[in-house]
Formats: sequence, structure tokens, C-alpha cells
Amino acid sequence: MEYLKDHPTEADLRRILAAIPNPPADLVRKDKRFEELGLDAGDYQTVDQVVAVLLEHPELMQRPVVFRAERALLCRPGDMVLELLD
Repeated sequence: MEYLKDHPTEADLRRILAAIPNPPADLVRKDKRFEELGLDAGDYQTVDQVVAVLLEHPELMQRPVVFRAERALLCRPGDMVLELLD
């Protein structure tokens, strides 16, 4: 999915959050754009909070997210994808 062209839906984001072992907050990039928007990381901890911010600002989604069946990982750094192959 080209997430900036075809933004993830609420269902997409909830599926990702349910499939990754990380806390919901890990799906949100706390980068320069996050700071430019004046956001506070403490406000984006729950599934609902993360879904809301990513629906409004999809560019903040941590990526890549790689699925294998129903399991998924945030694969940053890229070699994390190897964990899905085990």
C-alpha cells in the first residue's frame, strides 16, 4: 500500500495495531514533522489515540510494516523482517 497516496483506513490501522507486538505508540513516528505539528508523544499511547492521529496525519506512520499471515512487525531497521521468516 502506498500509504501517502491511499491512506490507511481506520480498519487498516486497527488491524496493524492488533497484529504488531509493539505498544500502539510505536506506530507513530516522533520525528521532525511530529514536532512541527506541535504534538505531544504522551497524547498518543492508546489504540484509539494512535488511530486518530494517523488518520489525520498518515505521514507519521512508522514504516515499513510487514505482514506474514496474521503476524506483523514494524521493520525498522529493515533486518527486522528476518524475524517474520523464522
